[in-house]
Amino acid sequence: MYLILVALILRPVAFKYRSKRDSATWRSSWDWALFFGSAVPATVFGVAMGNVLQGVPFHLTDDLHTMYEGSFFGLLNPFAVSAGILSLAMMVMHGAAWLSLKAEGQVAVRAREYGARAALVVMALYAINGLWMALMIDGFALASEPVANGPSNPLVSEVVRTSSWLSAYAERPWIIIAPLLGFIGAEMARRGLNSGREVSTLLASKLAIIGIIASVGLTMFPFILPSTLDPRSSLTVWDSSSSHLTLFVMLVSAVIFMPLILAYTAWVYKVLWGKVGEDDVKNSGHSLY
Repeated sequence: MYLILVALILRPVAFKYRSKRDSATWRSSWDWALFFGSAVPATVFGVAMGNVLQGVPFHLTDDLHTMYEGSFFGLLNPFAVSAGILSLAMMVMHGAAWLSLKAEGQVAVRAREYGARAALVVMALYAINGLWMALMIDGFALASEPVANGPSNPLVSEVVRTSSWLSAYAERPWIIIAPLLGFIGAEMARRGLNSGREVSTLLASKLAIIGIIASVGLTMFPFILPSTLDPRSSLTVWDSSSSHLTLFVMLVSAVIFMPLILAYTAWVYKVLWGKVGEDDVKNSGHSLY
């Protein structure tokens, strides 16, 4: 947790201070800070998803207090680390697609080169992790009807272990569209990066990310956080929901603030429209870069 906080703090600070001194050492140090601040959250997100798919060693007491029985290093298991690398490669692919759209010259060339390699890593690790999950990781299933309108208490549900998460695809075959989008989007992004296409490559990369992330949620549904110690303590979408009042307040807030956020985001994109060339970097070397 502290590592993520440090990374999130370093990233905006590095953007601010990198251009403050005309020193190669100074700028290189902040470049590494930017790398750290960007790579760590992306990797930790994947590690977290890898652990969620395997289940986490925790249980709930009778008064619903969470008791975690594992260790920090236990979360850094091979499957979770592999999922973390997949997440990082996915972000590199998408970042490269964006950079090839926004940059010119050698920066765009390097972005396309590394992005195409990252797309290959994404497809390879996504396939490997899928087989790993199918053959070596048990799934979870509800053995009782979900209490949709009852209290948010996981202990009232009956949960059993299954041979594989992939049994969800036999019950709901339509969810196969998610992993297909993941593979097809990554391959289209790889080809687009190699051929120099820009807008379609970025859209394909987005498609891959949507498919890969959606495949986790659709495969695990309705589970959010399974428990390996006490399957009955596993959290589902019904157990983890907020009250009607909280959801209503969130809805009202979203209706008010979402249009403002969309308008601001559209304005930012308008201001930053166009490519960044070598002359832009030279002219803004002491203020922006």
